[in-house]
Amino acid sequence: MPAPAEPTGKAALGVSGLDDVLGGGFTRNRLYLLEGNPGTGKTTIALQFLLAGAAAGERGLYISLSETREELSETTRSHGWEIDDALTIYELLPPESLLDAEQQQSLLYSSDLELGETTKAIFEQIESLKPSRVVLDSLSEIRLLAGDSLRYRRQILALKHYFSRHGSTVLLLDDLTSDSADKSVHSVAHAVIRLEELAPAYGAERRRLRVLKYRGQRFRGGYHDFCISTGGVQVFPRLVSLEHKTSFRHERLKSGVPALDALLGGGIETGSSTLVLGPAGTGKSLITIQYVVAAATRGEKSAMFVFDEELGLMLERTQAMGFDLAGLRDRGLLTITQVDAAELSPGEFAHLVRRQVDEAQAKTVVIDSLNGYQAAMPEEMALILHMHELLQYLNRQGATTFLTIAQHGLVGDMQSPVDITYLADTVMLLRYFEARGQVRRAISVVKKRMGAHEDTIREYRIGGTGLRVGEPLRGFQGILRGVPVLLPGDGTDLMDTDAP
Repeated sequence: MPAPAEPTGKAALGVSGLDDVLGGGFTRNRLYLLEGNPGTGKTTIALQFLLAGAAAGERGLYISLSETREELSETTRSHGWEIDDALTIYELLPPESLLDAEQQQSLLYSSDLELGETTKAIFEQIESLKPSRVVLDSLSEIRLLAGDSLRYRRQILALKHYFSRHGSTVLLLDDLTSDSADKSVHSVAHAVIRLEELAPAYGAERRRLRVLKYRGQRFRGGYHDFCISTGGVQVFPRLVSLEHKTSFRHERLKSGVPALDALLGGGIETGSSTLVLGPAGTGKSLITIQYVVAAATRGEKSAMFVFDEELGLMLERTQAMGFDLAGLRDRGLLTITQVDAAELSPGEFAHLVRRQVDEAQAKTVVIDSLNGYQAAMPEEMALILHMHELLQYLNRQGATTFLTIAQHGLVGDMQSPVDITYLADTVMLLRYFEARGQVRRAISVVKKRMGAHEDTIREYRIGGTGLRVGEPLRGFQGILRGVPVLLPGDGTDLMDTDAP
């Protein structure tokens, strides 16, 4: 049988997103280290690495010192992979003589014999198959057999030089169970990738990875979220907004409510972000839906990411107001995603948003609300950094973004769980106020970077026909504090509560 042609270019890992983090994959004929505690996904990534090579016509060899062939086969079956002809799994068992009780009484240390036998068996497999890609699972077994750090390092160096002479790209797995403080392999390996699993106080576990080093290669630094699902590992590279610059035409978008557009100085600009602040029940979601419907009228696509409200209830509620969101979804003009903050990592959420903008060509994006998004973040500062990159990315793609934040309290001083008003291009403030023995709602625009806006306060009402915005409230002061005082006059600028 003729030898396969020498592979060229980088060795892709076949893991969605990971090749992007690594700048294209692995440089060939080098030795790499993939480390992480048990259950972080090392075996799955290693199998994907070999299967990607098999798809490119490269021979792959999986040498297992810790898992049995049946266990590996079970893993592959769970992902729907067929590996019988794609790669070779070599289950390296200790020699039977070393398991004999009489041999344990020998003056020779059994670990010396096992290490020699193990190395010899590995070399025999390489000589026989001449694989282009090799996975060695795991280093913990070799570290235990070596006994001390010096001997362990020399053994790894010997393996490295041997693999290099045979033109193999090698991935070493380390489960960090024997001595996680030993960094001998870090200095020997061409690149080191660490996998981590975090267990929040509530919700599913979170997984992330980081490239600790990669000689002679630029890579995407920092932590990157990833998940393990049927079909393998998927990595969500950290979003860097500066890498995504596009040109688009700036336009002023109407909401379909003339008084609201007048309050905003004529509308909201494309490629900008709008933050809608207010206590619960003031209609923050309804205002964003008004812009979604207006986008559909223009023939543009929108994407809504709903954290707080149950999707069926929202569709039913808005349907009663005349907003047929289900119909827009069926026509392909709207994508509505129910987001469970306890199950979704921030990196995966950013990936979902990017996919709607890049692939589905959504021009209007609604995130409702940041209170739910914050629950997915480990700390407030991380939320601000994530939102900065996400908003900058959406702005550079020409998408118009709407975010909502539910403030604590109903009247008087309001507190927001996180302050991102400085990130948004436009900030709309919603408030309750009492007048004539009724609880009413007021809206004002307190910030707009792109153009002028009214500095007035307008009353608005939510009814069976949706949103109605009235004339500026000039007969009161103290409305935004929730305790208005009637100025000289009769307050005729209040909206008629009997109107539909």
